Amino acid sequence: MIPPRIRRGETLGICSPAGPVKHDRFERGLARLGDAFRLRVGASVLAPHPAGVPSYLNASDDVRAEELAAMIADPDVRAILLARGGYGITRLLPRLDPGALVRDPKPIIGFSDATALLSWAHAAGVRGIHGPVVAQLGDLGDGDLAQLIALMTEPRAPGVRPWPLASHGTGVLRGPLIPGNLTLISVLVGTPWQVPLAGALALIEEVGEKPYELDRYLTQMILTGELGKARAVILGELTRCVDPKPPTGEPDPDDAALQTILERLAAARVPAAVGAPIGHGQHNEAVPFGADAILDLDAGTLEILEAAVA
Repeated sequence: MIPPRIRRGETLGICSPAGPVKHDRFERGLARLGDAFRLRVGASVLAPHPAGVPSYLNASDDVRAEELAAMIADPDVRAILLARGGYGITRLLPRLDPGALVRDPKPIIGFSDATALLSWAHAAGVRGIHGPVVAQLGDLGDGDLAQLIALMTEPRAPGVRPWPLASHGTGVLRGPLIPGNLTLISVLVGTPWQVPLAGALALIEEVGEKPYELDRYLTQMILTGELGKARAVILGELTRCVDPKPPTGEPDPDDAALQTILERLAAARVPAAVGAPIGHGQHNEAVPFGADAILDLDAGTLEILEAAVA
């Protein structure tokens, strides 16, 4: 189900079902949205951090789940943009009612920890958007902001992306584009909301994971058989994925994380393309979650054939 677009001037809900925001960074990101939408910010987002709640969670599970559920059920809220990522969304998935999203479909937008929420929405049958969170918007260029707003408001397919992809494999492959964070894709395997890799063009990004940790996640996905189900993997940004103290005592090469991932993909016999401007770095282009797409490894291009909204 492709949800209806949010029109300019309609209400955009903003909540933080994962980690707490840094207020100054959040406010800078909020200002980038300008007057494109009416903004409804969840009460817990800017509230003082509650006593007894771990520092890595924005609020208690009850509060975070209730705020998100209220925005899903509110007919005035036409899209939901996450305030930030972090950790905590997987704790909420069993508490959320997928029927509420089906009855009033609306795009949910986020990345990183939001991979879990996008996969939950996909399992319910509603397309989400893998894109910047509010706390990131203040650090991104105008192009990424414009693409995010266009994807939410315009019912048109993004088409061929102007990405300089480097191919590791040959051929033309077609399937649903499934973007997400590698850690979340791995830890969701075996849950009711695992990321749907079968037949997919998986687009993965990561932040702050050492090369051996990337190896661990991908090897787990090889052993479960999930990685080999993907038609291909497109690599986004690998931000700060370095080991400051490698076991050898010698510095890793600059591309250690990339080479680790490419070796694991080759072991799973999954072709790859490298260079998507998506992730925790200087760029984070919004893309539809689950849209039909074509990856041409010979030409080094990705064409997205479906819109995020109707």
